[in-house]
Amino acid sequence: MNKRIIEGVNALHSQMKEWMSHLHQHPELALQENESAKYLAEKLRLWGYDVAEGIGKTGIVASMTVGTGKNVIGLRADFDALPIQEINDLPYKSKIEGKSHLCGHDGHSTMLLGAAKYLSETRNFNGTVRLIFQPAEETMEGGPAMIADGLFERFPVDAVYAIHNMPGLAFGKLHFRENEMMAAVDNWEIELTGKGSHGSMPELSIDPVVCGSSLVMALQTIVSRNVSPWQNSVITVGAFLAGNAGNVVPQTAVLRLSIRNMEPELRKMVLNKIRSITKAQAEAFNCQYEIREGIPGAVLVNTPENTRWAADVARKTLGDDQVVYPVHPYMGSEDFSFMLQKKPGTYCMLGSGEGFMVHHPQYVFNQDILPIGAAYWVALTEEYLK
Repeated sequence: MNKRIIEGVNALHSQMKEWMSHLHQHPELALQENESAKYLAEKLRLWGYDVAEGIGKTGIVASMTVGTGKNVIGLRADFDALPIQEINDLPYKSKIEGKSHLCGHDGHSTMLLGAAKYLSETRNFNGTVRLIFQPAEETMEGGPAMIADGLFERFPVDAVYAIHNMPGLAFGKLHFRENEMMAAVDNWEIELTGKGSHGSMPELSIDPVVCGSSLVMALQTIVSRNVSPWQNSVITVGAFLAGNAGNVVPQTAVLRLSIRNMEPELRKMVLNKIRSITKAQAEAFNCQYEIREGIPGAVLVNTPENTRWAADVARKTLGDDQVVYPVHPYMGSEDFSFMLQKKPGTYCMLGSGEGFMVHHPQYVFNQDILPIGAAYWVALTEEYLK
């Protein structure tokens, strides 16, 4: 274990809690993170970083060069919130109705801030560290937006790394995997249009609720009857929006889907099945339909060499028993996948112990993992920029 790094970062724990509490109380949704970006940028400039704002609209890149070393490492954290009402009794509960940091992005940015302050004070490296604070991860827009804005041309890096907290995994343990780590996501919306009527005269209607209900069940057959048990695919209908009164047959119904796949050809088949089943169901119930295909994600593929190296650094810093490697892939998705298409690197999970899963209204980021994540960032930087 590296006691110097661990003790140094632990000394910043109370400050990190303050930073996270501020971010948590003032959540901002994707590409609206103006005040959060301003808050982060002010601190980074105070610590001596060269800060560029407005990358991909609200993203930040903070750079610091020490010595004459030519190596450059990139560390990425996200900082957008979710459109979910928080149901927690916390002293730092979200102050914004219907918006909250229920995925822990406030914690991710805080861990990177902790590492930033430690590195600025100790400067025990020779080269350049770039801290990438990315917006709009939840909508799959932030990574592509920063890349399109010249992220890696304007701020070159040799490799880029990211981390995510994960409830349910043993507290403080870092989980690594080579190659495919997370799935590609497609967030689709299907609108069914029928003919509204009074609830007492359904024979005069074309009921989009009945059509939608049948469609929800039919979509469940795609994975169960078309995808091998040895492959990974998920179709979730997370929202079914129709009507406001029990005595009215509504005119329209909207289904919102989250579709996850780990392989390009499998993804193509699953999406085509959704299209064909939707068409068939709509025709069977005499409804019109429209499929609105959202911004596609991509499979997150970790570079094997960088993954092995990062896991080794984590072992030397935190202890052998704090690293789990290899682990199974996750069906969650991340737009860090787009950065890994451009640069080598790796994405790992940091266990936060038992608790509600991310995106649950009662999820709480375990602030005790803040120094662990920060120590990992510091160790990667010092080891790569020897």
